[in-house]
Amino acid sequence: MDLILWRHAEAQELSDSGDDLARVLTVRGEKDAARMGKWLDRMLPEGARILCSPAVRCEQTAVALGRRYKIRPELAPAGDPEQLLLAAQWPHARQLVVIVGHQPTLGQTVASLLGMAQDACPVRKGAAWWLRSRERNHELQTVLVSVQSPDLV
Repeated sequence: MDLILWRHAEAQELSDSGDDLARVLTVRGEKDAARMGKWLDRMLPEGARILCSPAVRCEQTAVALGRRYKIRPELAPAGDPEQLLLAAQWPHARQLVVIVGHQPTLGQTVASLLGMAQDACPVRKGAAWWLRSRERNHELQTVLVSVQSPDLV
């Protein structure tokens, strides 16, 4: 199975209202999301499943892909890697899954899947980490296929 973890692009700072879910992308964030969305759209198969946090900044990032997506409450900020992997049906989903979400959950998921010593790794705003599960010698492995950031596409 292939899993792409895509962090939302740059968003405005938290306003006085304190509604983190309502934060929107900055102008730069919109441009970065558009660049990454265009690159991902070229790379993804037709049947890819796109799952998105309910945060506005994540929805705006997902919209830049130009494909249908589904909002999943368990992908909201402060989610946990186990819930993310359950939503993605890792490692048994039949199609590629894209998760549009947040730090630190994405970095915690990457660190866990790749067996890193630290609890989490940094995932840049707007970046996508492409991971693949495979079986070798009757052992499930996770392979890093690609890491792409919006300033390089």
